[in-house]
Amino acid sequence: MVGQEPAIVGVTLLDYATGGGAAPHVAAAALESFEMDPARSAVGLSGGETRRAALARAFAEAPDVLLLDEPTNHLDIVAIEAMEERLARSRGALLIVSHDRAFLERVTNRCFWLESRRVCRLDDGFSGFDAWAAKISAAEAEEDRRLQKTIEREQDWMSFGVTARRARNEGRRRRLVALRAEKADRLRLARGDINLTATSVAEPSGKRVIEAKTVFKSYGDRMLLAGFSTRIQRGDRVAIVGRNGAGKTTLVKILLGEIDPDSGLVRLGANLEIAYVDQARADLTDDMTLTEALAPLGGDQIMVQGRPKHVAAYAKDFLFRDDQLRQPVSSLSGGERNRLLLARALAKPSNVLVLDEPTNDLDMETLELLEDMLSDYEGTLILVSHDRDFIDRLATSTIALNGRGGAVETPGGWTDFLEQNPKFIAEPEITAPLKRAKPTARRALGAAAKLSFKDQHRLNQLDALMPKLTTEIGRLESVLTDADLYVRDAAAFARATKALDKARHDLAACEDEWLNLEARREALQV
Repeated sequence: MVGQEPAIVGVTLLDYATGGGAAPHVAAAALESFEMDPARSAVGLSGGETRRAALARAFAEAPDVLLLDEPTNHLDIVAIEAMEERLARSRGALLIVSHDRAFLERVTNRCFWLESRRVCRLDDGFSGFDAWAAKISAAEAEEDRRLQKTIEREQDWMSFGVTARRARNEGRRRRLVALRAEKADRLRLARGDINLTATSVAEPSGKRVIEAKTVFKSYGDRMLLAGFSTRIQRGDRVAIVGRNGAGKTTLVKILLGEIDPDSGLVRLGANLEIAYVDQARADLTDDMTLTEALAPLGGDQIMVQGRPKHVAAYAKDFLFRDDQLRQPVSSLSGGERNRLLLARALAKPSNVLVLDEPTNDLDMETLELLEDMLSDYEGTLILVSHDRDFIDRLATSTIALNGRGGAVETPGGWTDFLEQNPKFIAEPEITAPLKRAKPTARRALGAAAKLSFKDQHRLNQLDALMPKLTTEIGRLESVLTDADLYVRDAAAFARATKALDKARHDLAACEDEWLNLEARREALQV
Protein backbone atom coordinates (compact mmCIF):
# COMPACT_ATOMS: atom_id res chain seq x y z
CA MET A 1 0.00 0.00 0.00
CA VAL A 2 1.13 3.54 -0.79
CA GLY A 3 -0.55 5.80 1.78
CA GLN A 4 -1.54 9.40 1.36
CA GLU A 5 1.42 10.57 3.48
CA PRO A 6 4.04 7.79 3.29
CA ALA A 7 6.81 7.73 5.89
CA ILE A 8 10.27 7.11 4.40
CA VAL A 9 12.50 5.36 6.93
CA GLY A 10 16.00 3.95 6.66
CA VAL A 11 19.46 5.37 6.11
CA THR A 12 19.28 5.29 2.30
CA LEU A 13 16.46 4.97 -0.19
CA LEU A 14 17.66 1.45 -0.97
CA ASP A 15 17.26 0.54 2.71
CA TYR A 16 13.70 1.84 2.57
CA ALA A 17 12.84 0.17 -0.75
CA THR A 18 14.05 -3.25 0.45
CA GLY A 19 12.14 -2.93 3.73
CA GLY A 20 9.15 -4.79 2.30
CA GLY A 21 11.17 -7.82 1.24
CA ALA A 22 12.21 -6.88 -2.29
CA ALA A 23 15.62 -8.03 -3.46
CA PRO A 24 18.23 -5.22 -3.46
CA HIS A 25 18.76 -5.32 -7.23
CA VAL A 26 14.98 -5.21 -7.86
CA ALA A 27 14.50 -2.35 -5.40
CA ALA A 28 17.40 -0.41 -6.92
CA ALA A 29 15.97 -0.83 -10.42
CA ALA A 30 12.55 0.36 -9.24
CA LEU A 31 14.05 3.46 -7.60
CA GLU A 32 16.05 4.28 -10.71
CA SER A 33 12.95 3.86 -12.86
CA PHE A 34 11.39 6.65 -10.79
CA GLU A 35 14.54 8.78 -11.20
CA MET A 36 15.68 8.21 -7.59
CA ASP A 37 19.26 7.37 -6.62
CA PRO A 38 19.25 4.23 -4.39
CA ALA A 39 22.28 5.53 -2.47
CA ARG A 40 20.60 8.82 -1.59
CA SER A 41 19.81 9.58 2.05
CA ALA A 42 16.23 8.80 3.05
CA VAL A 43 15.89 12.10 4.94
CA GLY A 44 15.26 15.57 3.55
CA LEU A 45 13.07 14.48 0.62
CA SER A 46 10.56 16.79 -1.03
CA GLY A 47 6.89 15.82 -1.30
CA GLY A 48 7.32 14.61 -4.86
CA GLU A 49 10.47 12.63 -4.03
CA THR A 50 8.73 11.00 -1.07
CA ARG A 51 5.87 9.95 -3.32
CA ARG A 52 8.19 8.50 -5.98
CA ALA A 53 10.22 6.58 -3.39
CA ALA A 54 7.04 5.07 -1.93
CA LEU A 55 5.78 4.07 -5.39
CA ALA A 56 9.15 2.52 -6.24
CA ARG A 57 9.04 0.37 -3.11
CA ALA A 58 5.49 -0.74 -3.90
CA PHE A 59 6.34 -1.74 -7.47
CA ALA A 60 9.53 -3.52 -6.34
CA GLU A 61 7.44 -5.79 -4.12
CA ALA A 62 5.32 -6.84 -7.16
CA PRO A 63 2.12 -7.26 -5.11
CA ASP A 64 -0.96 -9.10 -6.35
CA VAL A 65 -3.08 -6.19 -5.07
CA LEU A 66 -1.71 -2.62 -4.93
CA LEU A 67 -3.54 0.00 -2.84
CA LEU A 68 -2.87 3.63 -3.78
CA ASP A 69 -4.22 6.49 -1.65
CA GLU A 70 -4.06 9.79 -3.59
CA PRO A 71 -1.01 8.65 -5.60
CA THR A 72 -0.84 11.77 -7.79
CA ASN A 73 -0.39 14.21 -4.89
CA HIS A 74 2.90 16.13 -5.20
CA LEU A 75 3.77 14.50 -8.55
CA ASP A 76 4.19 16.67 -11.64
CA ILE A 77 2.15 16.00 -14.76
CA VAL A 78 4.90 14.13 -16.60
CA ALA A 79 5.56 11.87 -13.61
CA ILE A 80 1.82 11.15 -13.34
CA GLU A 81 1.65 10.14 -17.00
CA ALA A 82 4.71 7.90 -16.56
CA MET A 83 3.03 6.25 -13.57
CA GLU A 84 -0.14 5.71 -15.64
CA GLU A 85 1.89 3.85 -18.25
CA ARG A 86 3.50 1.69 -15.60
CA LEU A 87 0.16 0.87 -13.97
CA ALA A 88 -1.26 -0.06 -17.38
CA ARG A 89 1.53 -2.65 -17.73
CA SER A 90 0.99 -4.01 -14.22
CA ARG A 91 -0.63 -7.44 -13.97
CA GLY A 92 -1.84 -6.99 -10.40
CA ALA A 93 -5.17 -5.63 -9.21
CA LEU A 94 -5.34 -1.94 -8.28
CA LEU A 95 -7.45 -0.29 -5.58
CA ILE A 96 -7.16 3.48 -5.92
CA VAL A 97 -8.45 6.38 -3.86
CA SER A 98 -7.98 9.58 -5.87
CA HIS A 99 -9.51 12.94 -6.74
CA ASP A 100 -7.54 13.14 -10.02
CA ARG A 101 -10.21 12.56 -12.67
CA ALA A 102 -7.86 12.40 -15.65
CA PHE A 103 -5.76 9.78 -13.82
CA LEU A 104 -8.84 7.73 -12.91
CA GLU A 105 -10.13 7.80 -16.48
CA ARG A 106 -6.88 6.26 -17.71
CA VAL A 107 -6.34 3.49 -15.15
CA THR A 108 -9.73 2.27 -13.87
CA ASN A 109 -12.33 -0.22 -15.13
CA ARG A 110 -14.62 -0.21 -12.08
CA CYS A 111 -15.77 2.46 -9.62
CA PHE A 112 -17.13 2.48 -6.07
CA TRP A 113 -18.88 5.69 -5.02
CA LEU A 114 -19.21 6.39 -1.29
CA GLU A 115 -22.15 8.78 -1.05
CA SER A 116 -24.51 9.56 1.82
CA ARG A 117 -23.14 6.62 3.84
CA ARG A 118 -23.85 4.21 0.96
CA VAL A 119 -21.49 2.50 -1.46
CA CYS A 120 -22.66 2.38 -5.10
CA ARG A 121 -20.84 0.27 -7.69
CA LEU A 122 -20.26 1.06 -11.36
CA ASP A 123 -18.89 -1.78 -13.53
CA ASP A 124 -17.15 0.66 -15.83
CA GLY A 125 -14.17 3.00 -15.74
CA PHE A 126 -14.30 6.53 -14.36
CA SER A 127 -15.01 7.92 -17.83
CA GLY A 128 -18.61 6.75 -17.35
CA PHE A 129 -18.91 8.03 -13.78
CA ASP A 130 -20.51 11.44 -14.39
CA ALA A 131 -23.41 10.12 -16.48
CA TRP A 132 -23.98 7.24 -14.04
CA ALA A 133 -23.85 9.53 -10.98
CA ALA A 134 -26.29 11.95 -12.65
CA LYS A 135 -28.81 9.11 -13.09
CA ILE A 136 -28.46 8.12 -9.42
CA SER A 137 -28.89 11.74 -8.33
CA ALA A 138 -31.98 12.11 -10.56
CA ALA A 139 -33.47 8.94 -9.06
CA GLU A 140 -32.81 10.23 -5.54
CA ALA A 141 -34.42 13.57 -6.41
CA GLU A 142 -37.51 11.76 -7.66
CA GLU A 143 -37.55 9.69 -4.47
CA ASP A 144 -37.33 12.89 -2.42
CA ARG A 145 -40.23 14.37 -4.41
CA ARG A 146 -42.39 11.32 -3.76
CA LEU A 147 -41.46 11.32 -0.10
CA GLN A 148 -42.48 14.97 0.20
CA LYS A 149 -45.84 14.25 -1.49
CA THR A 150 -46.43 11.35 0.91
CA ILE A 151 -45.67 13.61 3.87
CA GLU A 152 -48.11 16.22 2.56
CA ARG A 153 -50.86 13.61 2.14
CA GLU A 154 -50.28 12.23 5.62
CA GLN A 155 -50.25 15.75 7.05
CA ASP A 156 -53.60 16.50 5.42
CA TRP A 157 -55.05 13.27 6.81
CA MET A 158 -53.73 14.09 10.27
CA SER A 159 -55.30 17.55 10.13
CA PHE A 160 -58.77 16.31 9.19
CA GLY A 161 -58.95 12.58 9.87
CA VAL A 162 -57.90 12.10 13.49
CA THR A 163 -61.12 12.16 15.48
CA ALA A 164 -60.57 9.20 17.74
CA ARG A 165 -57.77 7.22 19.36
CA ARG A 166 -58.19 4.22 17.13
CA ALA A 167 -55.20 1.98 16.44
CA ARG A 168 -55.11 2.63 12.70
CA ASN A 169 -55.00 6.38 13.29
CA GLU A 170 -52.08 5.96 15.66
CA GLY A 171 -50.35 3.82 13.05
CA ARG A 172 -50.68 6.57 10.45
CA ARG A 173 -49.44 9.14 12.94
CA ARG A 174 -46.35 7.04 13.64
CA ARG A 175 -45.78 6.68 9.89
CA LEU A 176 -45.89 10.45 9.47
CA VAL A 177 -43.33 10.89 12.26
CA ALA A 178 -41.09 8.30 10.60
CA LEU A 179 -41.43 10.01 7.21
CA ARG A 180 -40.49 13.36 8.73
CA ALA A 181 -37.46 11.80 10.40
CA GLU A 182 -36.39 10.28 7.09
CA LYS A 183 -36.77 13.64 5.36
CA ALA A 184 -34.77 15.38 8.11
CA ASP A 185 -32.01 12.78 7.76
CA ARG A 186 -31.85 13.36 4.01
CA LEU A 187 -31.64 17.11 4.51
CA ARG A 188 -28.94 16.73 7.15
CA LEU A 189 -26.82 14.67 4.76
CA ALA A 190 -27.40 17.11 1.91
CA ARG A 191 -26.28 20.06 4.05
CA GLY A 192 -22.83 18.49 4.51
CA ASP A 193 -21.55 20.14 1.35
CA ILE A 194 -18.84 22.76 1.59
CA ASN A 195 -19.90 26.34 0.86
CA LEU A 196 -17.36 28.03 -1.41
CA THR A 197 -17.99 31.63 -2.44
CA ALA A 198 -15.55 34.21 -3.70
CA THR A 199 -17.48 36.98 -5.40
CA SER A 200 -14.80 39.61 -5.83
CA VAL A 201 -15.79 42.78 -3.98
CA ALA A 202 -12.45 44.50 -4.42
CA GLU A 203 -12.42 47.31 -6.95
CA PRO A 204 -11.68 45.95 -10.43
CA SER A 205 -8.04 46.00 -11.42
CA GLY A 206 -6.77 47.80 -14.47
CA LYS A 207 -7.05 46.07 -17.82
CA ARG A 208 -3.37 45.10 -17.68
CA VAL A 209 -2.73 42.96 -14.61
CA ILE A 210 0.87 41.78 -15.15
CA GLU A 211 3.33 42.30 -17.98
CA ALA A 212 6.70 40.55 -18.17
CA LYS A 213 9.29 41.32 -20.87
CA THR A 214 12.42 39.27 -21.61
CA VAL A 215 12.75 37.89 -18.08
CA PHE A 216 15.84 35.86 -17.17
CA LYS A 217 16.24 33.94 -13.92
CA SER A 218 18.81 31.37 -12.87
CA TYR A 219 20.08 29.77 -9.67
CA GLY A 220 23.75 28.94 -9.87
CA ASP A 221 24.39 27.17 -13.16
CA ARG A 222 20.74 26.29 -13.66
CA MET A 223 18.68 28.50 -15.96
CA LEU A 224 14.95 28.58 -15.16
CA LEU A 225 13.80 31.41 -17.41
CA ALA A 226 15.61 32.58 -20.52
CA GLY A 227 13.92 35.59 -22.08
CA PHE A 228 10.32 34.86 -20.99
CA SER A 229 7.59 37.36 -21.86
CA THR A 230 3.85 37.41 -21.18
CA ARG A 231 0.94 39.77 -20.69
CA ILE A 232 -1.88 38.86 -18.32
CA GLN A 233 -5.09 40.82 -18.77
CA ARG A 234 -8.01 41.32 -16.40
CA GLY A 235 -10.20 38.19 -16.28
CA ASP A 236 -7.56 35.81 -17.66
CA ARG A 237 -7.24 32.31 -16.21
CA VAL A 238 -3.58 31.36 -16.57
CA ALA A 239 -2.27 27.89 -15.71
CA ILE A 240 1.45 27.30 -15.07
CA VAL A 241 2.71 23.73 -15.59
CA GLY A 242 6.03 21.87 -15.65
CA ARG A 243 8.10 19.20 -13.92
CA ASN A 244 8.80 19.48 -10.21
CA GLY A 245 11.70 21.89 -9.79
CA ALA A 246 11.17 23.50 -13.20
CA GLY A 247 10.57 26.90 -11.58
CA LYS A 248 6.77 27.21 -11.48
CA THR A 249 6.58 28.78 -8.02
CA THR A 250 9.59 30.96 -8.83
CA LEU A 251 7.80 32.29 -11.93
CA VAL A 252 4.68 33.07 -9.87
CA LYS A 253 6.71 35.03 -7.33
CA ILE A 254 8.49 36.94 -10.11
CA LEU A 255 5.14 37.82 -11.69
CA LEU A 256 3.82 39.02 -8.32
CA GLY A 257 6.94 41.11 -7.66
CA GLU A 258 8.08 39.02 -4.70
CA ILE A 259 11.31 37.93 -6.43
CA ASP A 260 13.40 40.11 -8.73
CA PRO A 261 14.45 38.65 -12.09
CA ASP A 262 18.14 38.61 -12.98
CA SER A 263 17.24 40.81 -15.93
CA GLY A 264 14.15 41.88 -17.81
CA LEU A 265 11.10 43.89 -16.80
CA VAL A 266 7.97 43.02 -14.76
CA ARG A 267 5.16 45.54 -14.43
CA LEU A 268 2.14 45.17 -12.17
CA GLY A 269 -1.13 46.80 -13.10
CA ALA A 270 -3.06 49.35 -11.10
CA ASN A 271 -5.27 48.64 -8.08
CA LEU A 272 -4.29 44.98 -7.62
CA GLU A 273 -5.69 43.13 -4.57
CA ILE A 274 -3.94 39.73 -4.53
CA ALA A 275 -4.98 36.63 -2.55
CA TYR A 276 -2.36 33.87 -2.58
CA VAL A 277 -2.75 30.22 -1.50
CA ASP A 278 0.74 28.76 -1.14
CA GLN A 279 1.22 24.99 -1.59
CA ALA A 280 3.80 25.03 1.22
CA ARG A 281 1.09 26.33 3.61
CA ALA A 282 3.66 28.78 4.94
CA ASP A 283 0.91 31.04 6.31
CA LEU A 284 -0.06 28.37 8.84
CA THR A 285 1.95 27.52 11.94
CA ASP A 286 1.36 24.35 13.93
CA ASP A 287 0.65 26.14 17.21
CA MET A 288 -2.05 28.55 15.97
CA THR A 289 -5.65 27.51 16.47
CA LEU A 290 -8.20 27.35 13.68
CA THR A 291 -9.87 30.48 15.09
CA GLU A 292 -6.55 32.34 15.13
CA ALA A 293 -5.87 31.27 11.54
CA LEU A 294 -9.24 32.62 10.37
CA ALA A 295 -9.33 35.72 12.60
CA PRO A 296 -5.67 36.71 13.17
CA LEU A 297 -6.68 40.08 14.66
CA GLY A 298 -8.68 38.40 17.41
CA GLY A 299 -12.37 38.40 18.27
CA ASP A 300 -15.11 36.11 17.01
CA GLN A 301 -15.90 37.98 13.79
CA ILE A 302 -14.25 37.76 10.39
CA MET A 303 -14.77 39.99 7.37
CA VAL A 304 -15.96 37.81 4.49
CA GLN A 305 -16.21 39.61 1.17
CA GLY A 306 -16.56 42.93 3.01
CA ARG A 307 -19.23 41.74 5.50
CA PRO A 308 -18.82 40.58 9.11
CA LYS A 309 -19.50 36.92 9.83
CA HIS A 310 -19.05 34.82 12.95
CA VAL A 311 -15.92 32.67 12.82
CA ALA A 312 -17.84 29.51 13.74
CA ALA A 313 -20.40 30.05 10.98
CA TYR A 314 -17.69 30.70 8.38
CA ALA A 315 -15.68 27.67 9.53
CA LYS A 316 -18.81 25.53 9.20
CA ASP A 317 -19.07 26.61 5.55
CA PHE A 318 -15.77 24.75 5.07
CA LEU A 319 -16.91 21.66 7.02
CA PHE A 320 -15.12 22.47 10.28
CA ARG A 321 -16.91 21.55 13.51
CA ASP A 322 -17.30 23.93 16.44
CA ASP A 323 -15.04 21.77 18.64
CA GLN A 324 -12.20 22.16 16.11
CA LEU A 325 -12.06 25.95 16.48
CA ARG A 326 -9.81 25.72 19.57
CA GLN A 327 -7.60 22.96 18.21
CA PRO A 328 -4.13 23.77 16.82
CA VAL A 329 -3.40 23.56 13.12
CA SER A 330 -1.06 20.64 13.82
CA SER A 331 -4.11 18.45 14.50
CA LEU A 332 -5.62 19.03 11.04
CA SER A 333 -5.27 16.59 8.16
CA GLY A 334 -3.76 17.63 4.84
CA GLY A 335 -7.19 18.17 3.30
CA GLU A 336 -8.36 20.20 6.29
CA ARG A 337 -5.29 22.43 6.10
CA ASN A 338 -5.93 23.02 2.42
CA ARG A 339 -9.57 23.92 3.16
CA LEU A 340 -8.38 26.30 5.88
CA LEU A 341 -6.03 28.07 3.46
CA LEU A 342 -8.85 28.38 0.93
CA ALA A 343 -11.11 29.79 3.64
CA ARG A 344 -8.52 32.45 4.51
CA ALA A 345 -7.91 33.40 0.91
CA LEU A 346 -11.56 33.46 -0.16
CA ALA A 347 -12.55 35.68 2.75
CA LYS A 348 -10.23 38.40 1.51
CA PRO A 349 -11.56 40.85 -1.12
CA SER A 350 -9.40 40.31 -4.19
CA ASN A 351 -9.21 40.86 -7.91
CA VAL A 352 -6.25 38.50 -8.45
CA LEU A 353 -6.38 34.98 -7.02
CA VAL A 354 -3.19 32.87 -7.07
CA LEU A 355 -3.53 29.17 -6.27
CA ASP A 356 -0.39 27.00 -5.99
CA GLU A 357 -1.41 23.30 -6.16
CA PRO A 358 -4.91 23.90 -4.72
CA THR A 359 -6.23 20.40 -5.48
CA ASN A 360 -3.83 18.46 -3.22
CA ASP A 361 -5.75 16.49 -0.57
CA LEU A 362 -9.17 17.77 -1.67
CA ASP A 363 -12.00 15.29 -2.17
CA MET A 364 -13.78 15.22 -5.52
CA GLU A 365 -16.95 16.99 -4.35
CA THR A 366 -14.95 19.87 -2.86
CA LEU A 367 -12.85 20.00 -6.01
CA GLU A 368 -15.94 20.35 -8.20
CA LEU A 369 -17.33 23.10 -5.97
CA LEU A 370 -13.95 24.89 -6.14
CA GLU A 371 -14.12 24.72 -9.93
CA ASP A 372 -17.62 26.20 -9.92
CA MET A 373 -16.50 29.01 -7.64
CA LEU A 374 -13.44 29.80 -9.76
CA SER A 375 -15.58 29.79 -12.92
CA ASP A 376 -17.71 32.54 -11.35
CA TYR A 377 -14.75 34.46 -9.91
CA GLU A 378 -14.80 37.99 -11.30
CA GLY A 379 -11.08 38.64 -11.09
CA THR A 380 -7.90 37.20 -12.63
CA LEU A 381 -6.77 33.66 -11.81
CA ILE A 382 -3.18 32.35 -11.79
CA LEU A 383 -3.12 28.60 -11.23
CA VAL A 384 -0.18 26.25 -10.60
CA SER A 385 -1.42 22.67 -10.77
CA HIS A 386 -0.62 19.10 -11.79
CA ASP A 387 -4.33 18.25 -12.19
CA ARG A 388 -4.84 18.04 -15.96
CA ASP A 389 -8.61 17.91 -15.85
CA PHE A 390 -8.73 20.88 -13.45
CA ILE A 391 -6.55 22.91 -15.84
CA ASP A 392 -8.58 21.91 -18.91
CA ARG A 393 -11.81 23.05 -17.25
CA LEU A 394 -10.52 26.44 -16.10
CA ALA A 395 -7.52 27.76 -18.02
CA THR A 396 -7.77 30.26 -20.87
CA SER A 397 -4.01 29.93 -21.45
CA THR A 398 -1.20 27.66 -20.25
CA ILE A 399 2.42 28.58 -19.55
CA ALA A 400 4.72 25.54 -19.59
CA LEU A 401 8.28 25.46 -18.23
CA ASN A 402 10.79 22.79 -19.25
CA GLY A 403 13.29 23.44 -16.43
CA ARG A 404 16.07 24.37 -18.87
CA GLY A 405 15.11 28.02 -19.37
CA GLY A 406 12.41 27.42 -21.96
CA ALA A 407 8.87 28.70 -21.44
CA VAL A 408 5.96 28.44 -23.88
CA GLU A 409 2.49 29.97 -23.57
CA THR A 410 -0.43 28.55 -25.57
CA PRO A 411 -4.18 29.28 -25.55
CA GLY A 412 -6.36 26.77 -23.68
CA GLY A 413 -5.56 24.12 -21.07
CA TRP A 414 -3.17 21.20 -20.73
CA THR A 415 -4.64 19.17 -23.58
CA ASP A 416 -4.37 22.15 -25.95
CA PHE A 417 -0.77 22.76 -24.89
CA LEU A 418 0.17 19.11 -25.37
CA GLU A 419 -1.31 18.99 -28.87
CA GLN A 420 0.72 22.03 -29.91
CA ASN A 421 3.94 21.21 -28.01
CA PRO A 422 4.16 17.42 -27.57
CA LYS A 423 7.94 17.31 -26.97
CA PHE A 424 8.45 20.55 -25.06
CA ILE A 425 8.56 19.05 -21.57
CA ALA A 426 11.14 16.27 -21.59
CA GLU A 427 9.79 12.83 -20.76
CA PRO A 428 11.30 11.18 -17.65
CA GLU A 429 13.48 8.13 -18.17
CA ILE A 430 11.27 5.59 -16.41
CA THR A 431 13.19 2.46 -17.38
CA ALA A 432 16.83 3.44 -17.92
CA PRO A 433 18.94 3.54 -14.74
CA LEU A 434 20.44 6.78 -13.58
CA LYS A 435 24.01 7.45 -14.54
CA ARG A 436 26.12 7.27 -11.45
CA ALA A 437 28.89 9.72 -10.78
CA LYS A 438 32.37 8.26 -10.95
CA PRO A 439 33.93 7.77 -7.52
CA THR A 440 36.21 10.54 -6.42
CA ALA A 441 39.91 9.68 -6.65
CA ARG A 442 41.40 8.89 -3.26
CA ARG A 443 44.77 9.87 -1.93
CA ALA A 444 47.52 8.32 -3.99
CA LEU A 445 50.13 8.32 -1.25
CA GLY A 446 49.70 6.35 1.95
CA ALA A 447 46.48 5.26 3.55
CA ALA A 448 43.34 7.34 3.13
CA ALA A 449 42.66 9.69 6.00
CA LYS A 450 39.72 8.76 8.20
CA LEU A 451 37.42 10.35 10.70
CA SER A 452 38.49 10.13 14.30
CA PHE A 453 37.08 7.22 16.28
CA LYS A 454 34.79 9.63 18.16
CA ASP A 455 33.40 11.23 14.97
CA GLN A 456 32.90 7.88 13.24
CA HIS A 457 31.12 6.53 16.31
CA ARG A 458 28.84 9.57 16.36
CA LEU A 459 28.14 9.18 12.62
CA ASN A 460 27.10 5.56 13.23
CA GLN A 461 24.86 6.68 16.09
CA LEU A 462 23.17 9.25 13.89
CA ASP A 463 22.61 6.68 11.13
CA ALA A 464 20.70 4.57 13.65
CA LEU A 465 18.92 7.45 15.40
CA MET A 466 17.47 9.36 12.41
CA PRO A 467 15.22 6.51 11.15
CA LYS A 468 13.88 6.06 14.70
CA LEU A 469 13.07 9.78 14.96
CA THR A 470 11.37 9.70 11.56
CA THR A 471 9.25 6.74 12.67
CA GLU A 472 8.35 8.49 15.93
CA ILE A 473 7.35 11.65 14.07
CA GLY A 474 5.07 9.60 11.85
CA ARG A 475 3.51 7.92 14.89
CA LEU A 476 2.87 11.23 16.67
CA GLU A 477 1.44 12.83 13.54
CA SER A 478 -0.91 9.86 13.26
CA VAL A 479 -2.00 10.34 16.89
CA LEU A 480 -2.72 14.04 16.28
CA THR A 481 -4.89 13.34 13.25
CA ASP A 482 -7.56 12.21 15.71
CA ALA A 483 -9.80 15.27 15.62
CA ASP A 484 -11.52 14.31 18.90
CA LEU A 485 -8.34 13.84 20.93
CA TYR A 486 -8.18 17.46 22.10
CA VAL A 487 -11.75 17.36 23.42
CA ARG A 488 -11.43 13.85 24.86
CA ASP A 489 -8.04 14.29 26.55
CA ALA A 490 -6.49 17.76 26.33
CA ALA A 491 -3.49 16.71 28.41
CA ALA A 492 -2.70 13.80 26.06
CA PHE A 493 -3.04 16.12 23.09
CA ALA A 494 -0.61 18.61 24.70
CA ARG A 495 1.89 15.83 25.45
CA ALA A 496 1.73 14.52 21.88
CA THR A 497 2.12 18.02 20.43
CA LYS A 498 5.12 18.74 22.67
CA ALA A 499 6.69 15.38 21.83
CA LEU A 500 6.17 15.97 18.10
CA ASP A 501 7.86 19.39 18.27
CA LYS A 502 10.81 17.87 20.16
CA ALA A 503 11.13 14.95 17.72
CA ARG A 504 11.12 17.31 14.75
CA HIS A 505 13.71 19.55 16.42
CA ASP A 506 15.91 16.57 17.29
CA LEU A 507 15.68 15.19 13.76
CA ALA A 508 16.67 18.54 12.23
CA ALA A 509 19.64 18.78 14.61
CA CYS A 510 20.69 15.20 13.80
CA GLU A 511 20.47 15.86 10.08
CA ASP A 512 22.65 18.97 10.37
CA GLU A 513 25.21 17.11 12.46
CA TRP A 514 25.18 14.11 10.09
CA LEU A 515 25.71 16.36 7.06
CA ASN A 516 28.67 18.09 8.72
CA LEU A 517 30.31 14.80 9.68
CA GLU A 518 29.64 13.25 6.27
CA ALA A 519 31.11 16.30 4.50
CA ARG A 520 34.20 16.05 6.72
CA ARG A 521 34.55 12.33 5.97
CA GLU A 522 34.28 12.89 2.20
CA ALA A 523 36.81 15.73 2.34
CA LEU A 524 39.31 13.47 4.09
CA GLN A 525 38.97 10.84 1.36
CA VAL A 526 39.79 13.18 -1.51
